[in-house]
Amino acid sequence: MLLEANQLAGYYQTPVGAAVQAVIADRLVRFWPQVKGLRLLGYGYALPYLQGWAGQAERAVALVPAQIGVPPEPAAAALGQEDALPFADAFFDRILIVHGLEGAENARAFLRQVWRVLAPEGRIVVVAPNRVSPWALAECSPFACGRPFRKSELDALLRDALLEPVAWERALYPPPQLIGSVRTVPWREKLGRRILPCFAGVLMVEAKKTIYGVTPLREVKKAATMLVGA
Repeated sequence: MLLEANQLAGYYQTPVGAAVQAVIADRLVRFWPQVKGLRLLGYGYALPYLQGWAGQAERAVALVPAQIGVPPEPAAAALGQEDALPFADAFFDRILIVHGLEGAENARAFLRQVWRVLAPEGRIVVVAPNRVSPWALAECSPFACGRPFRKSELDALLRDALLEPVAWERALYPPPQLIGSVRTVPWREKLGRRILPCFAGVLMVEAKKTIYGVTPLREVKKAATMLVGA
């Protein structure tokens, strides 16, 4: 069951939610240090994270999926359908997806829409719950809602939509109950990265638009083996 937009908004106003936002926002800025002059779309519930690029983008749009409802400040975002994004082809240079992919009724159809509205040289970043993390199980976590992913599953899903992963990150290493505050979260995150590297709460991946299909790595290895055998 997905959280509604007003529940997500309330979560990010709590101390834990503020710590989560700080951690993920720090990683996002590493992917995209600046977006000056670019057109930026935030899909899902990305409003807290778009603030990191405030005043930089030529245009920043927040689109909330209709199934999670209207946010508390409806003027800040528009509602849309995942299988029919209300934008022209190749309109956005950057697309951020947070609390969006895991709740999609048809993830492949949604990502093909993302591909359609992404510019030829565009990039996306997906923040998705990690299947093997305590965050995907804890009732207090918004990342326990919807479908969690393994890295291999997310990689295959993106490639199938002609979106080629180019960089990966993880975040939220301490369990939800131990995440701490905005002040303490940096050292807790460093400790968690050292002792719990596979159990981060979210997977973060940057992908670029491709025009032609991306050949899966296993197929490349298979072809190479056949050539050697010949």
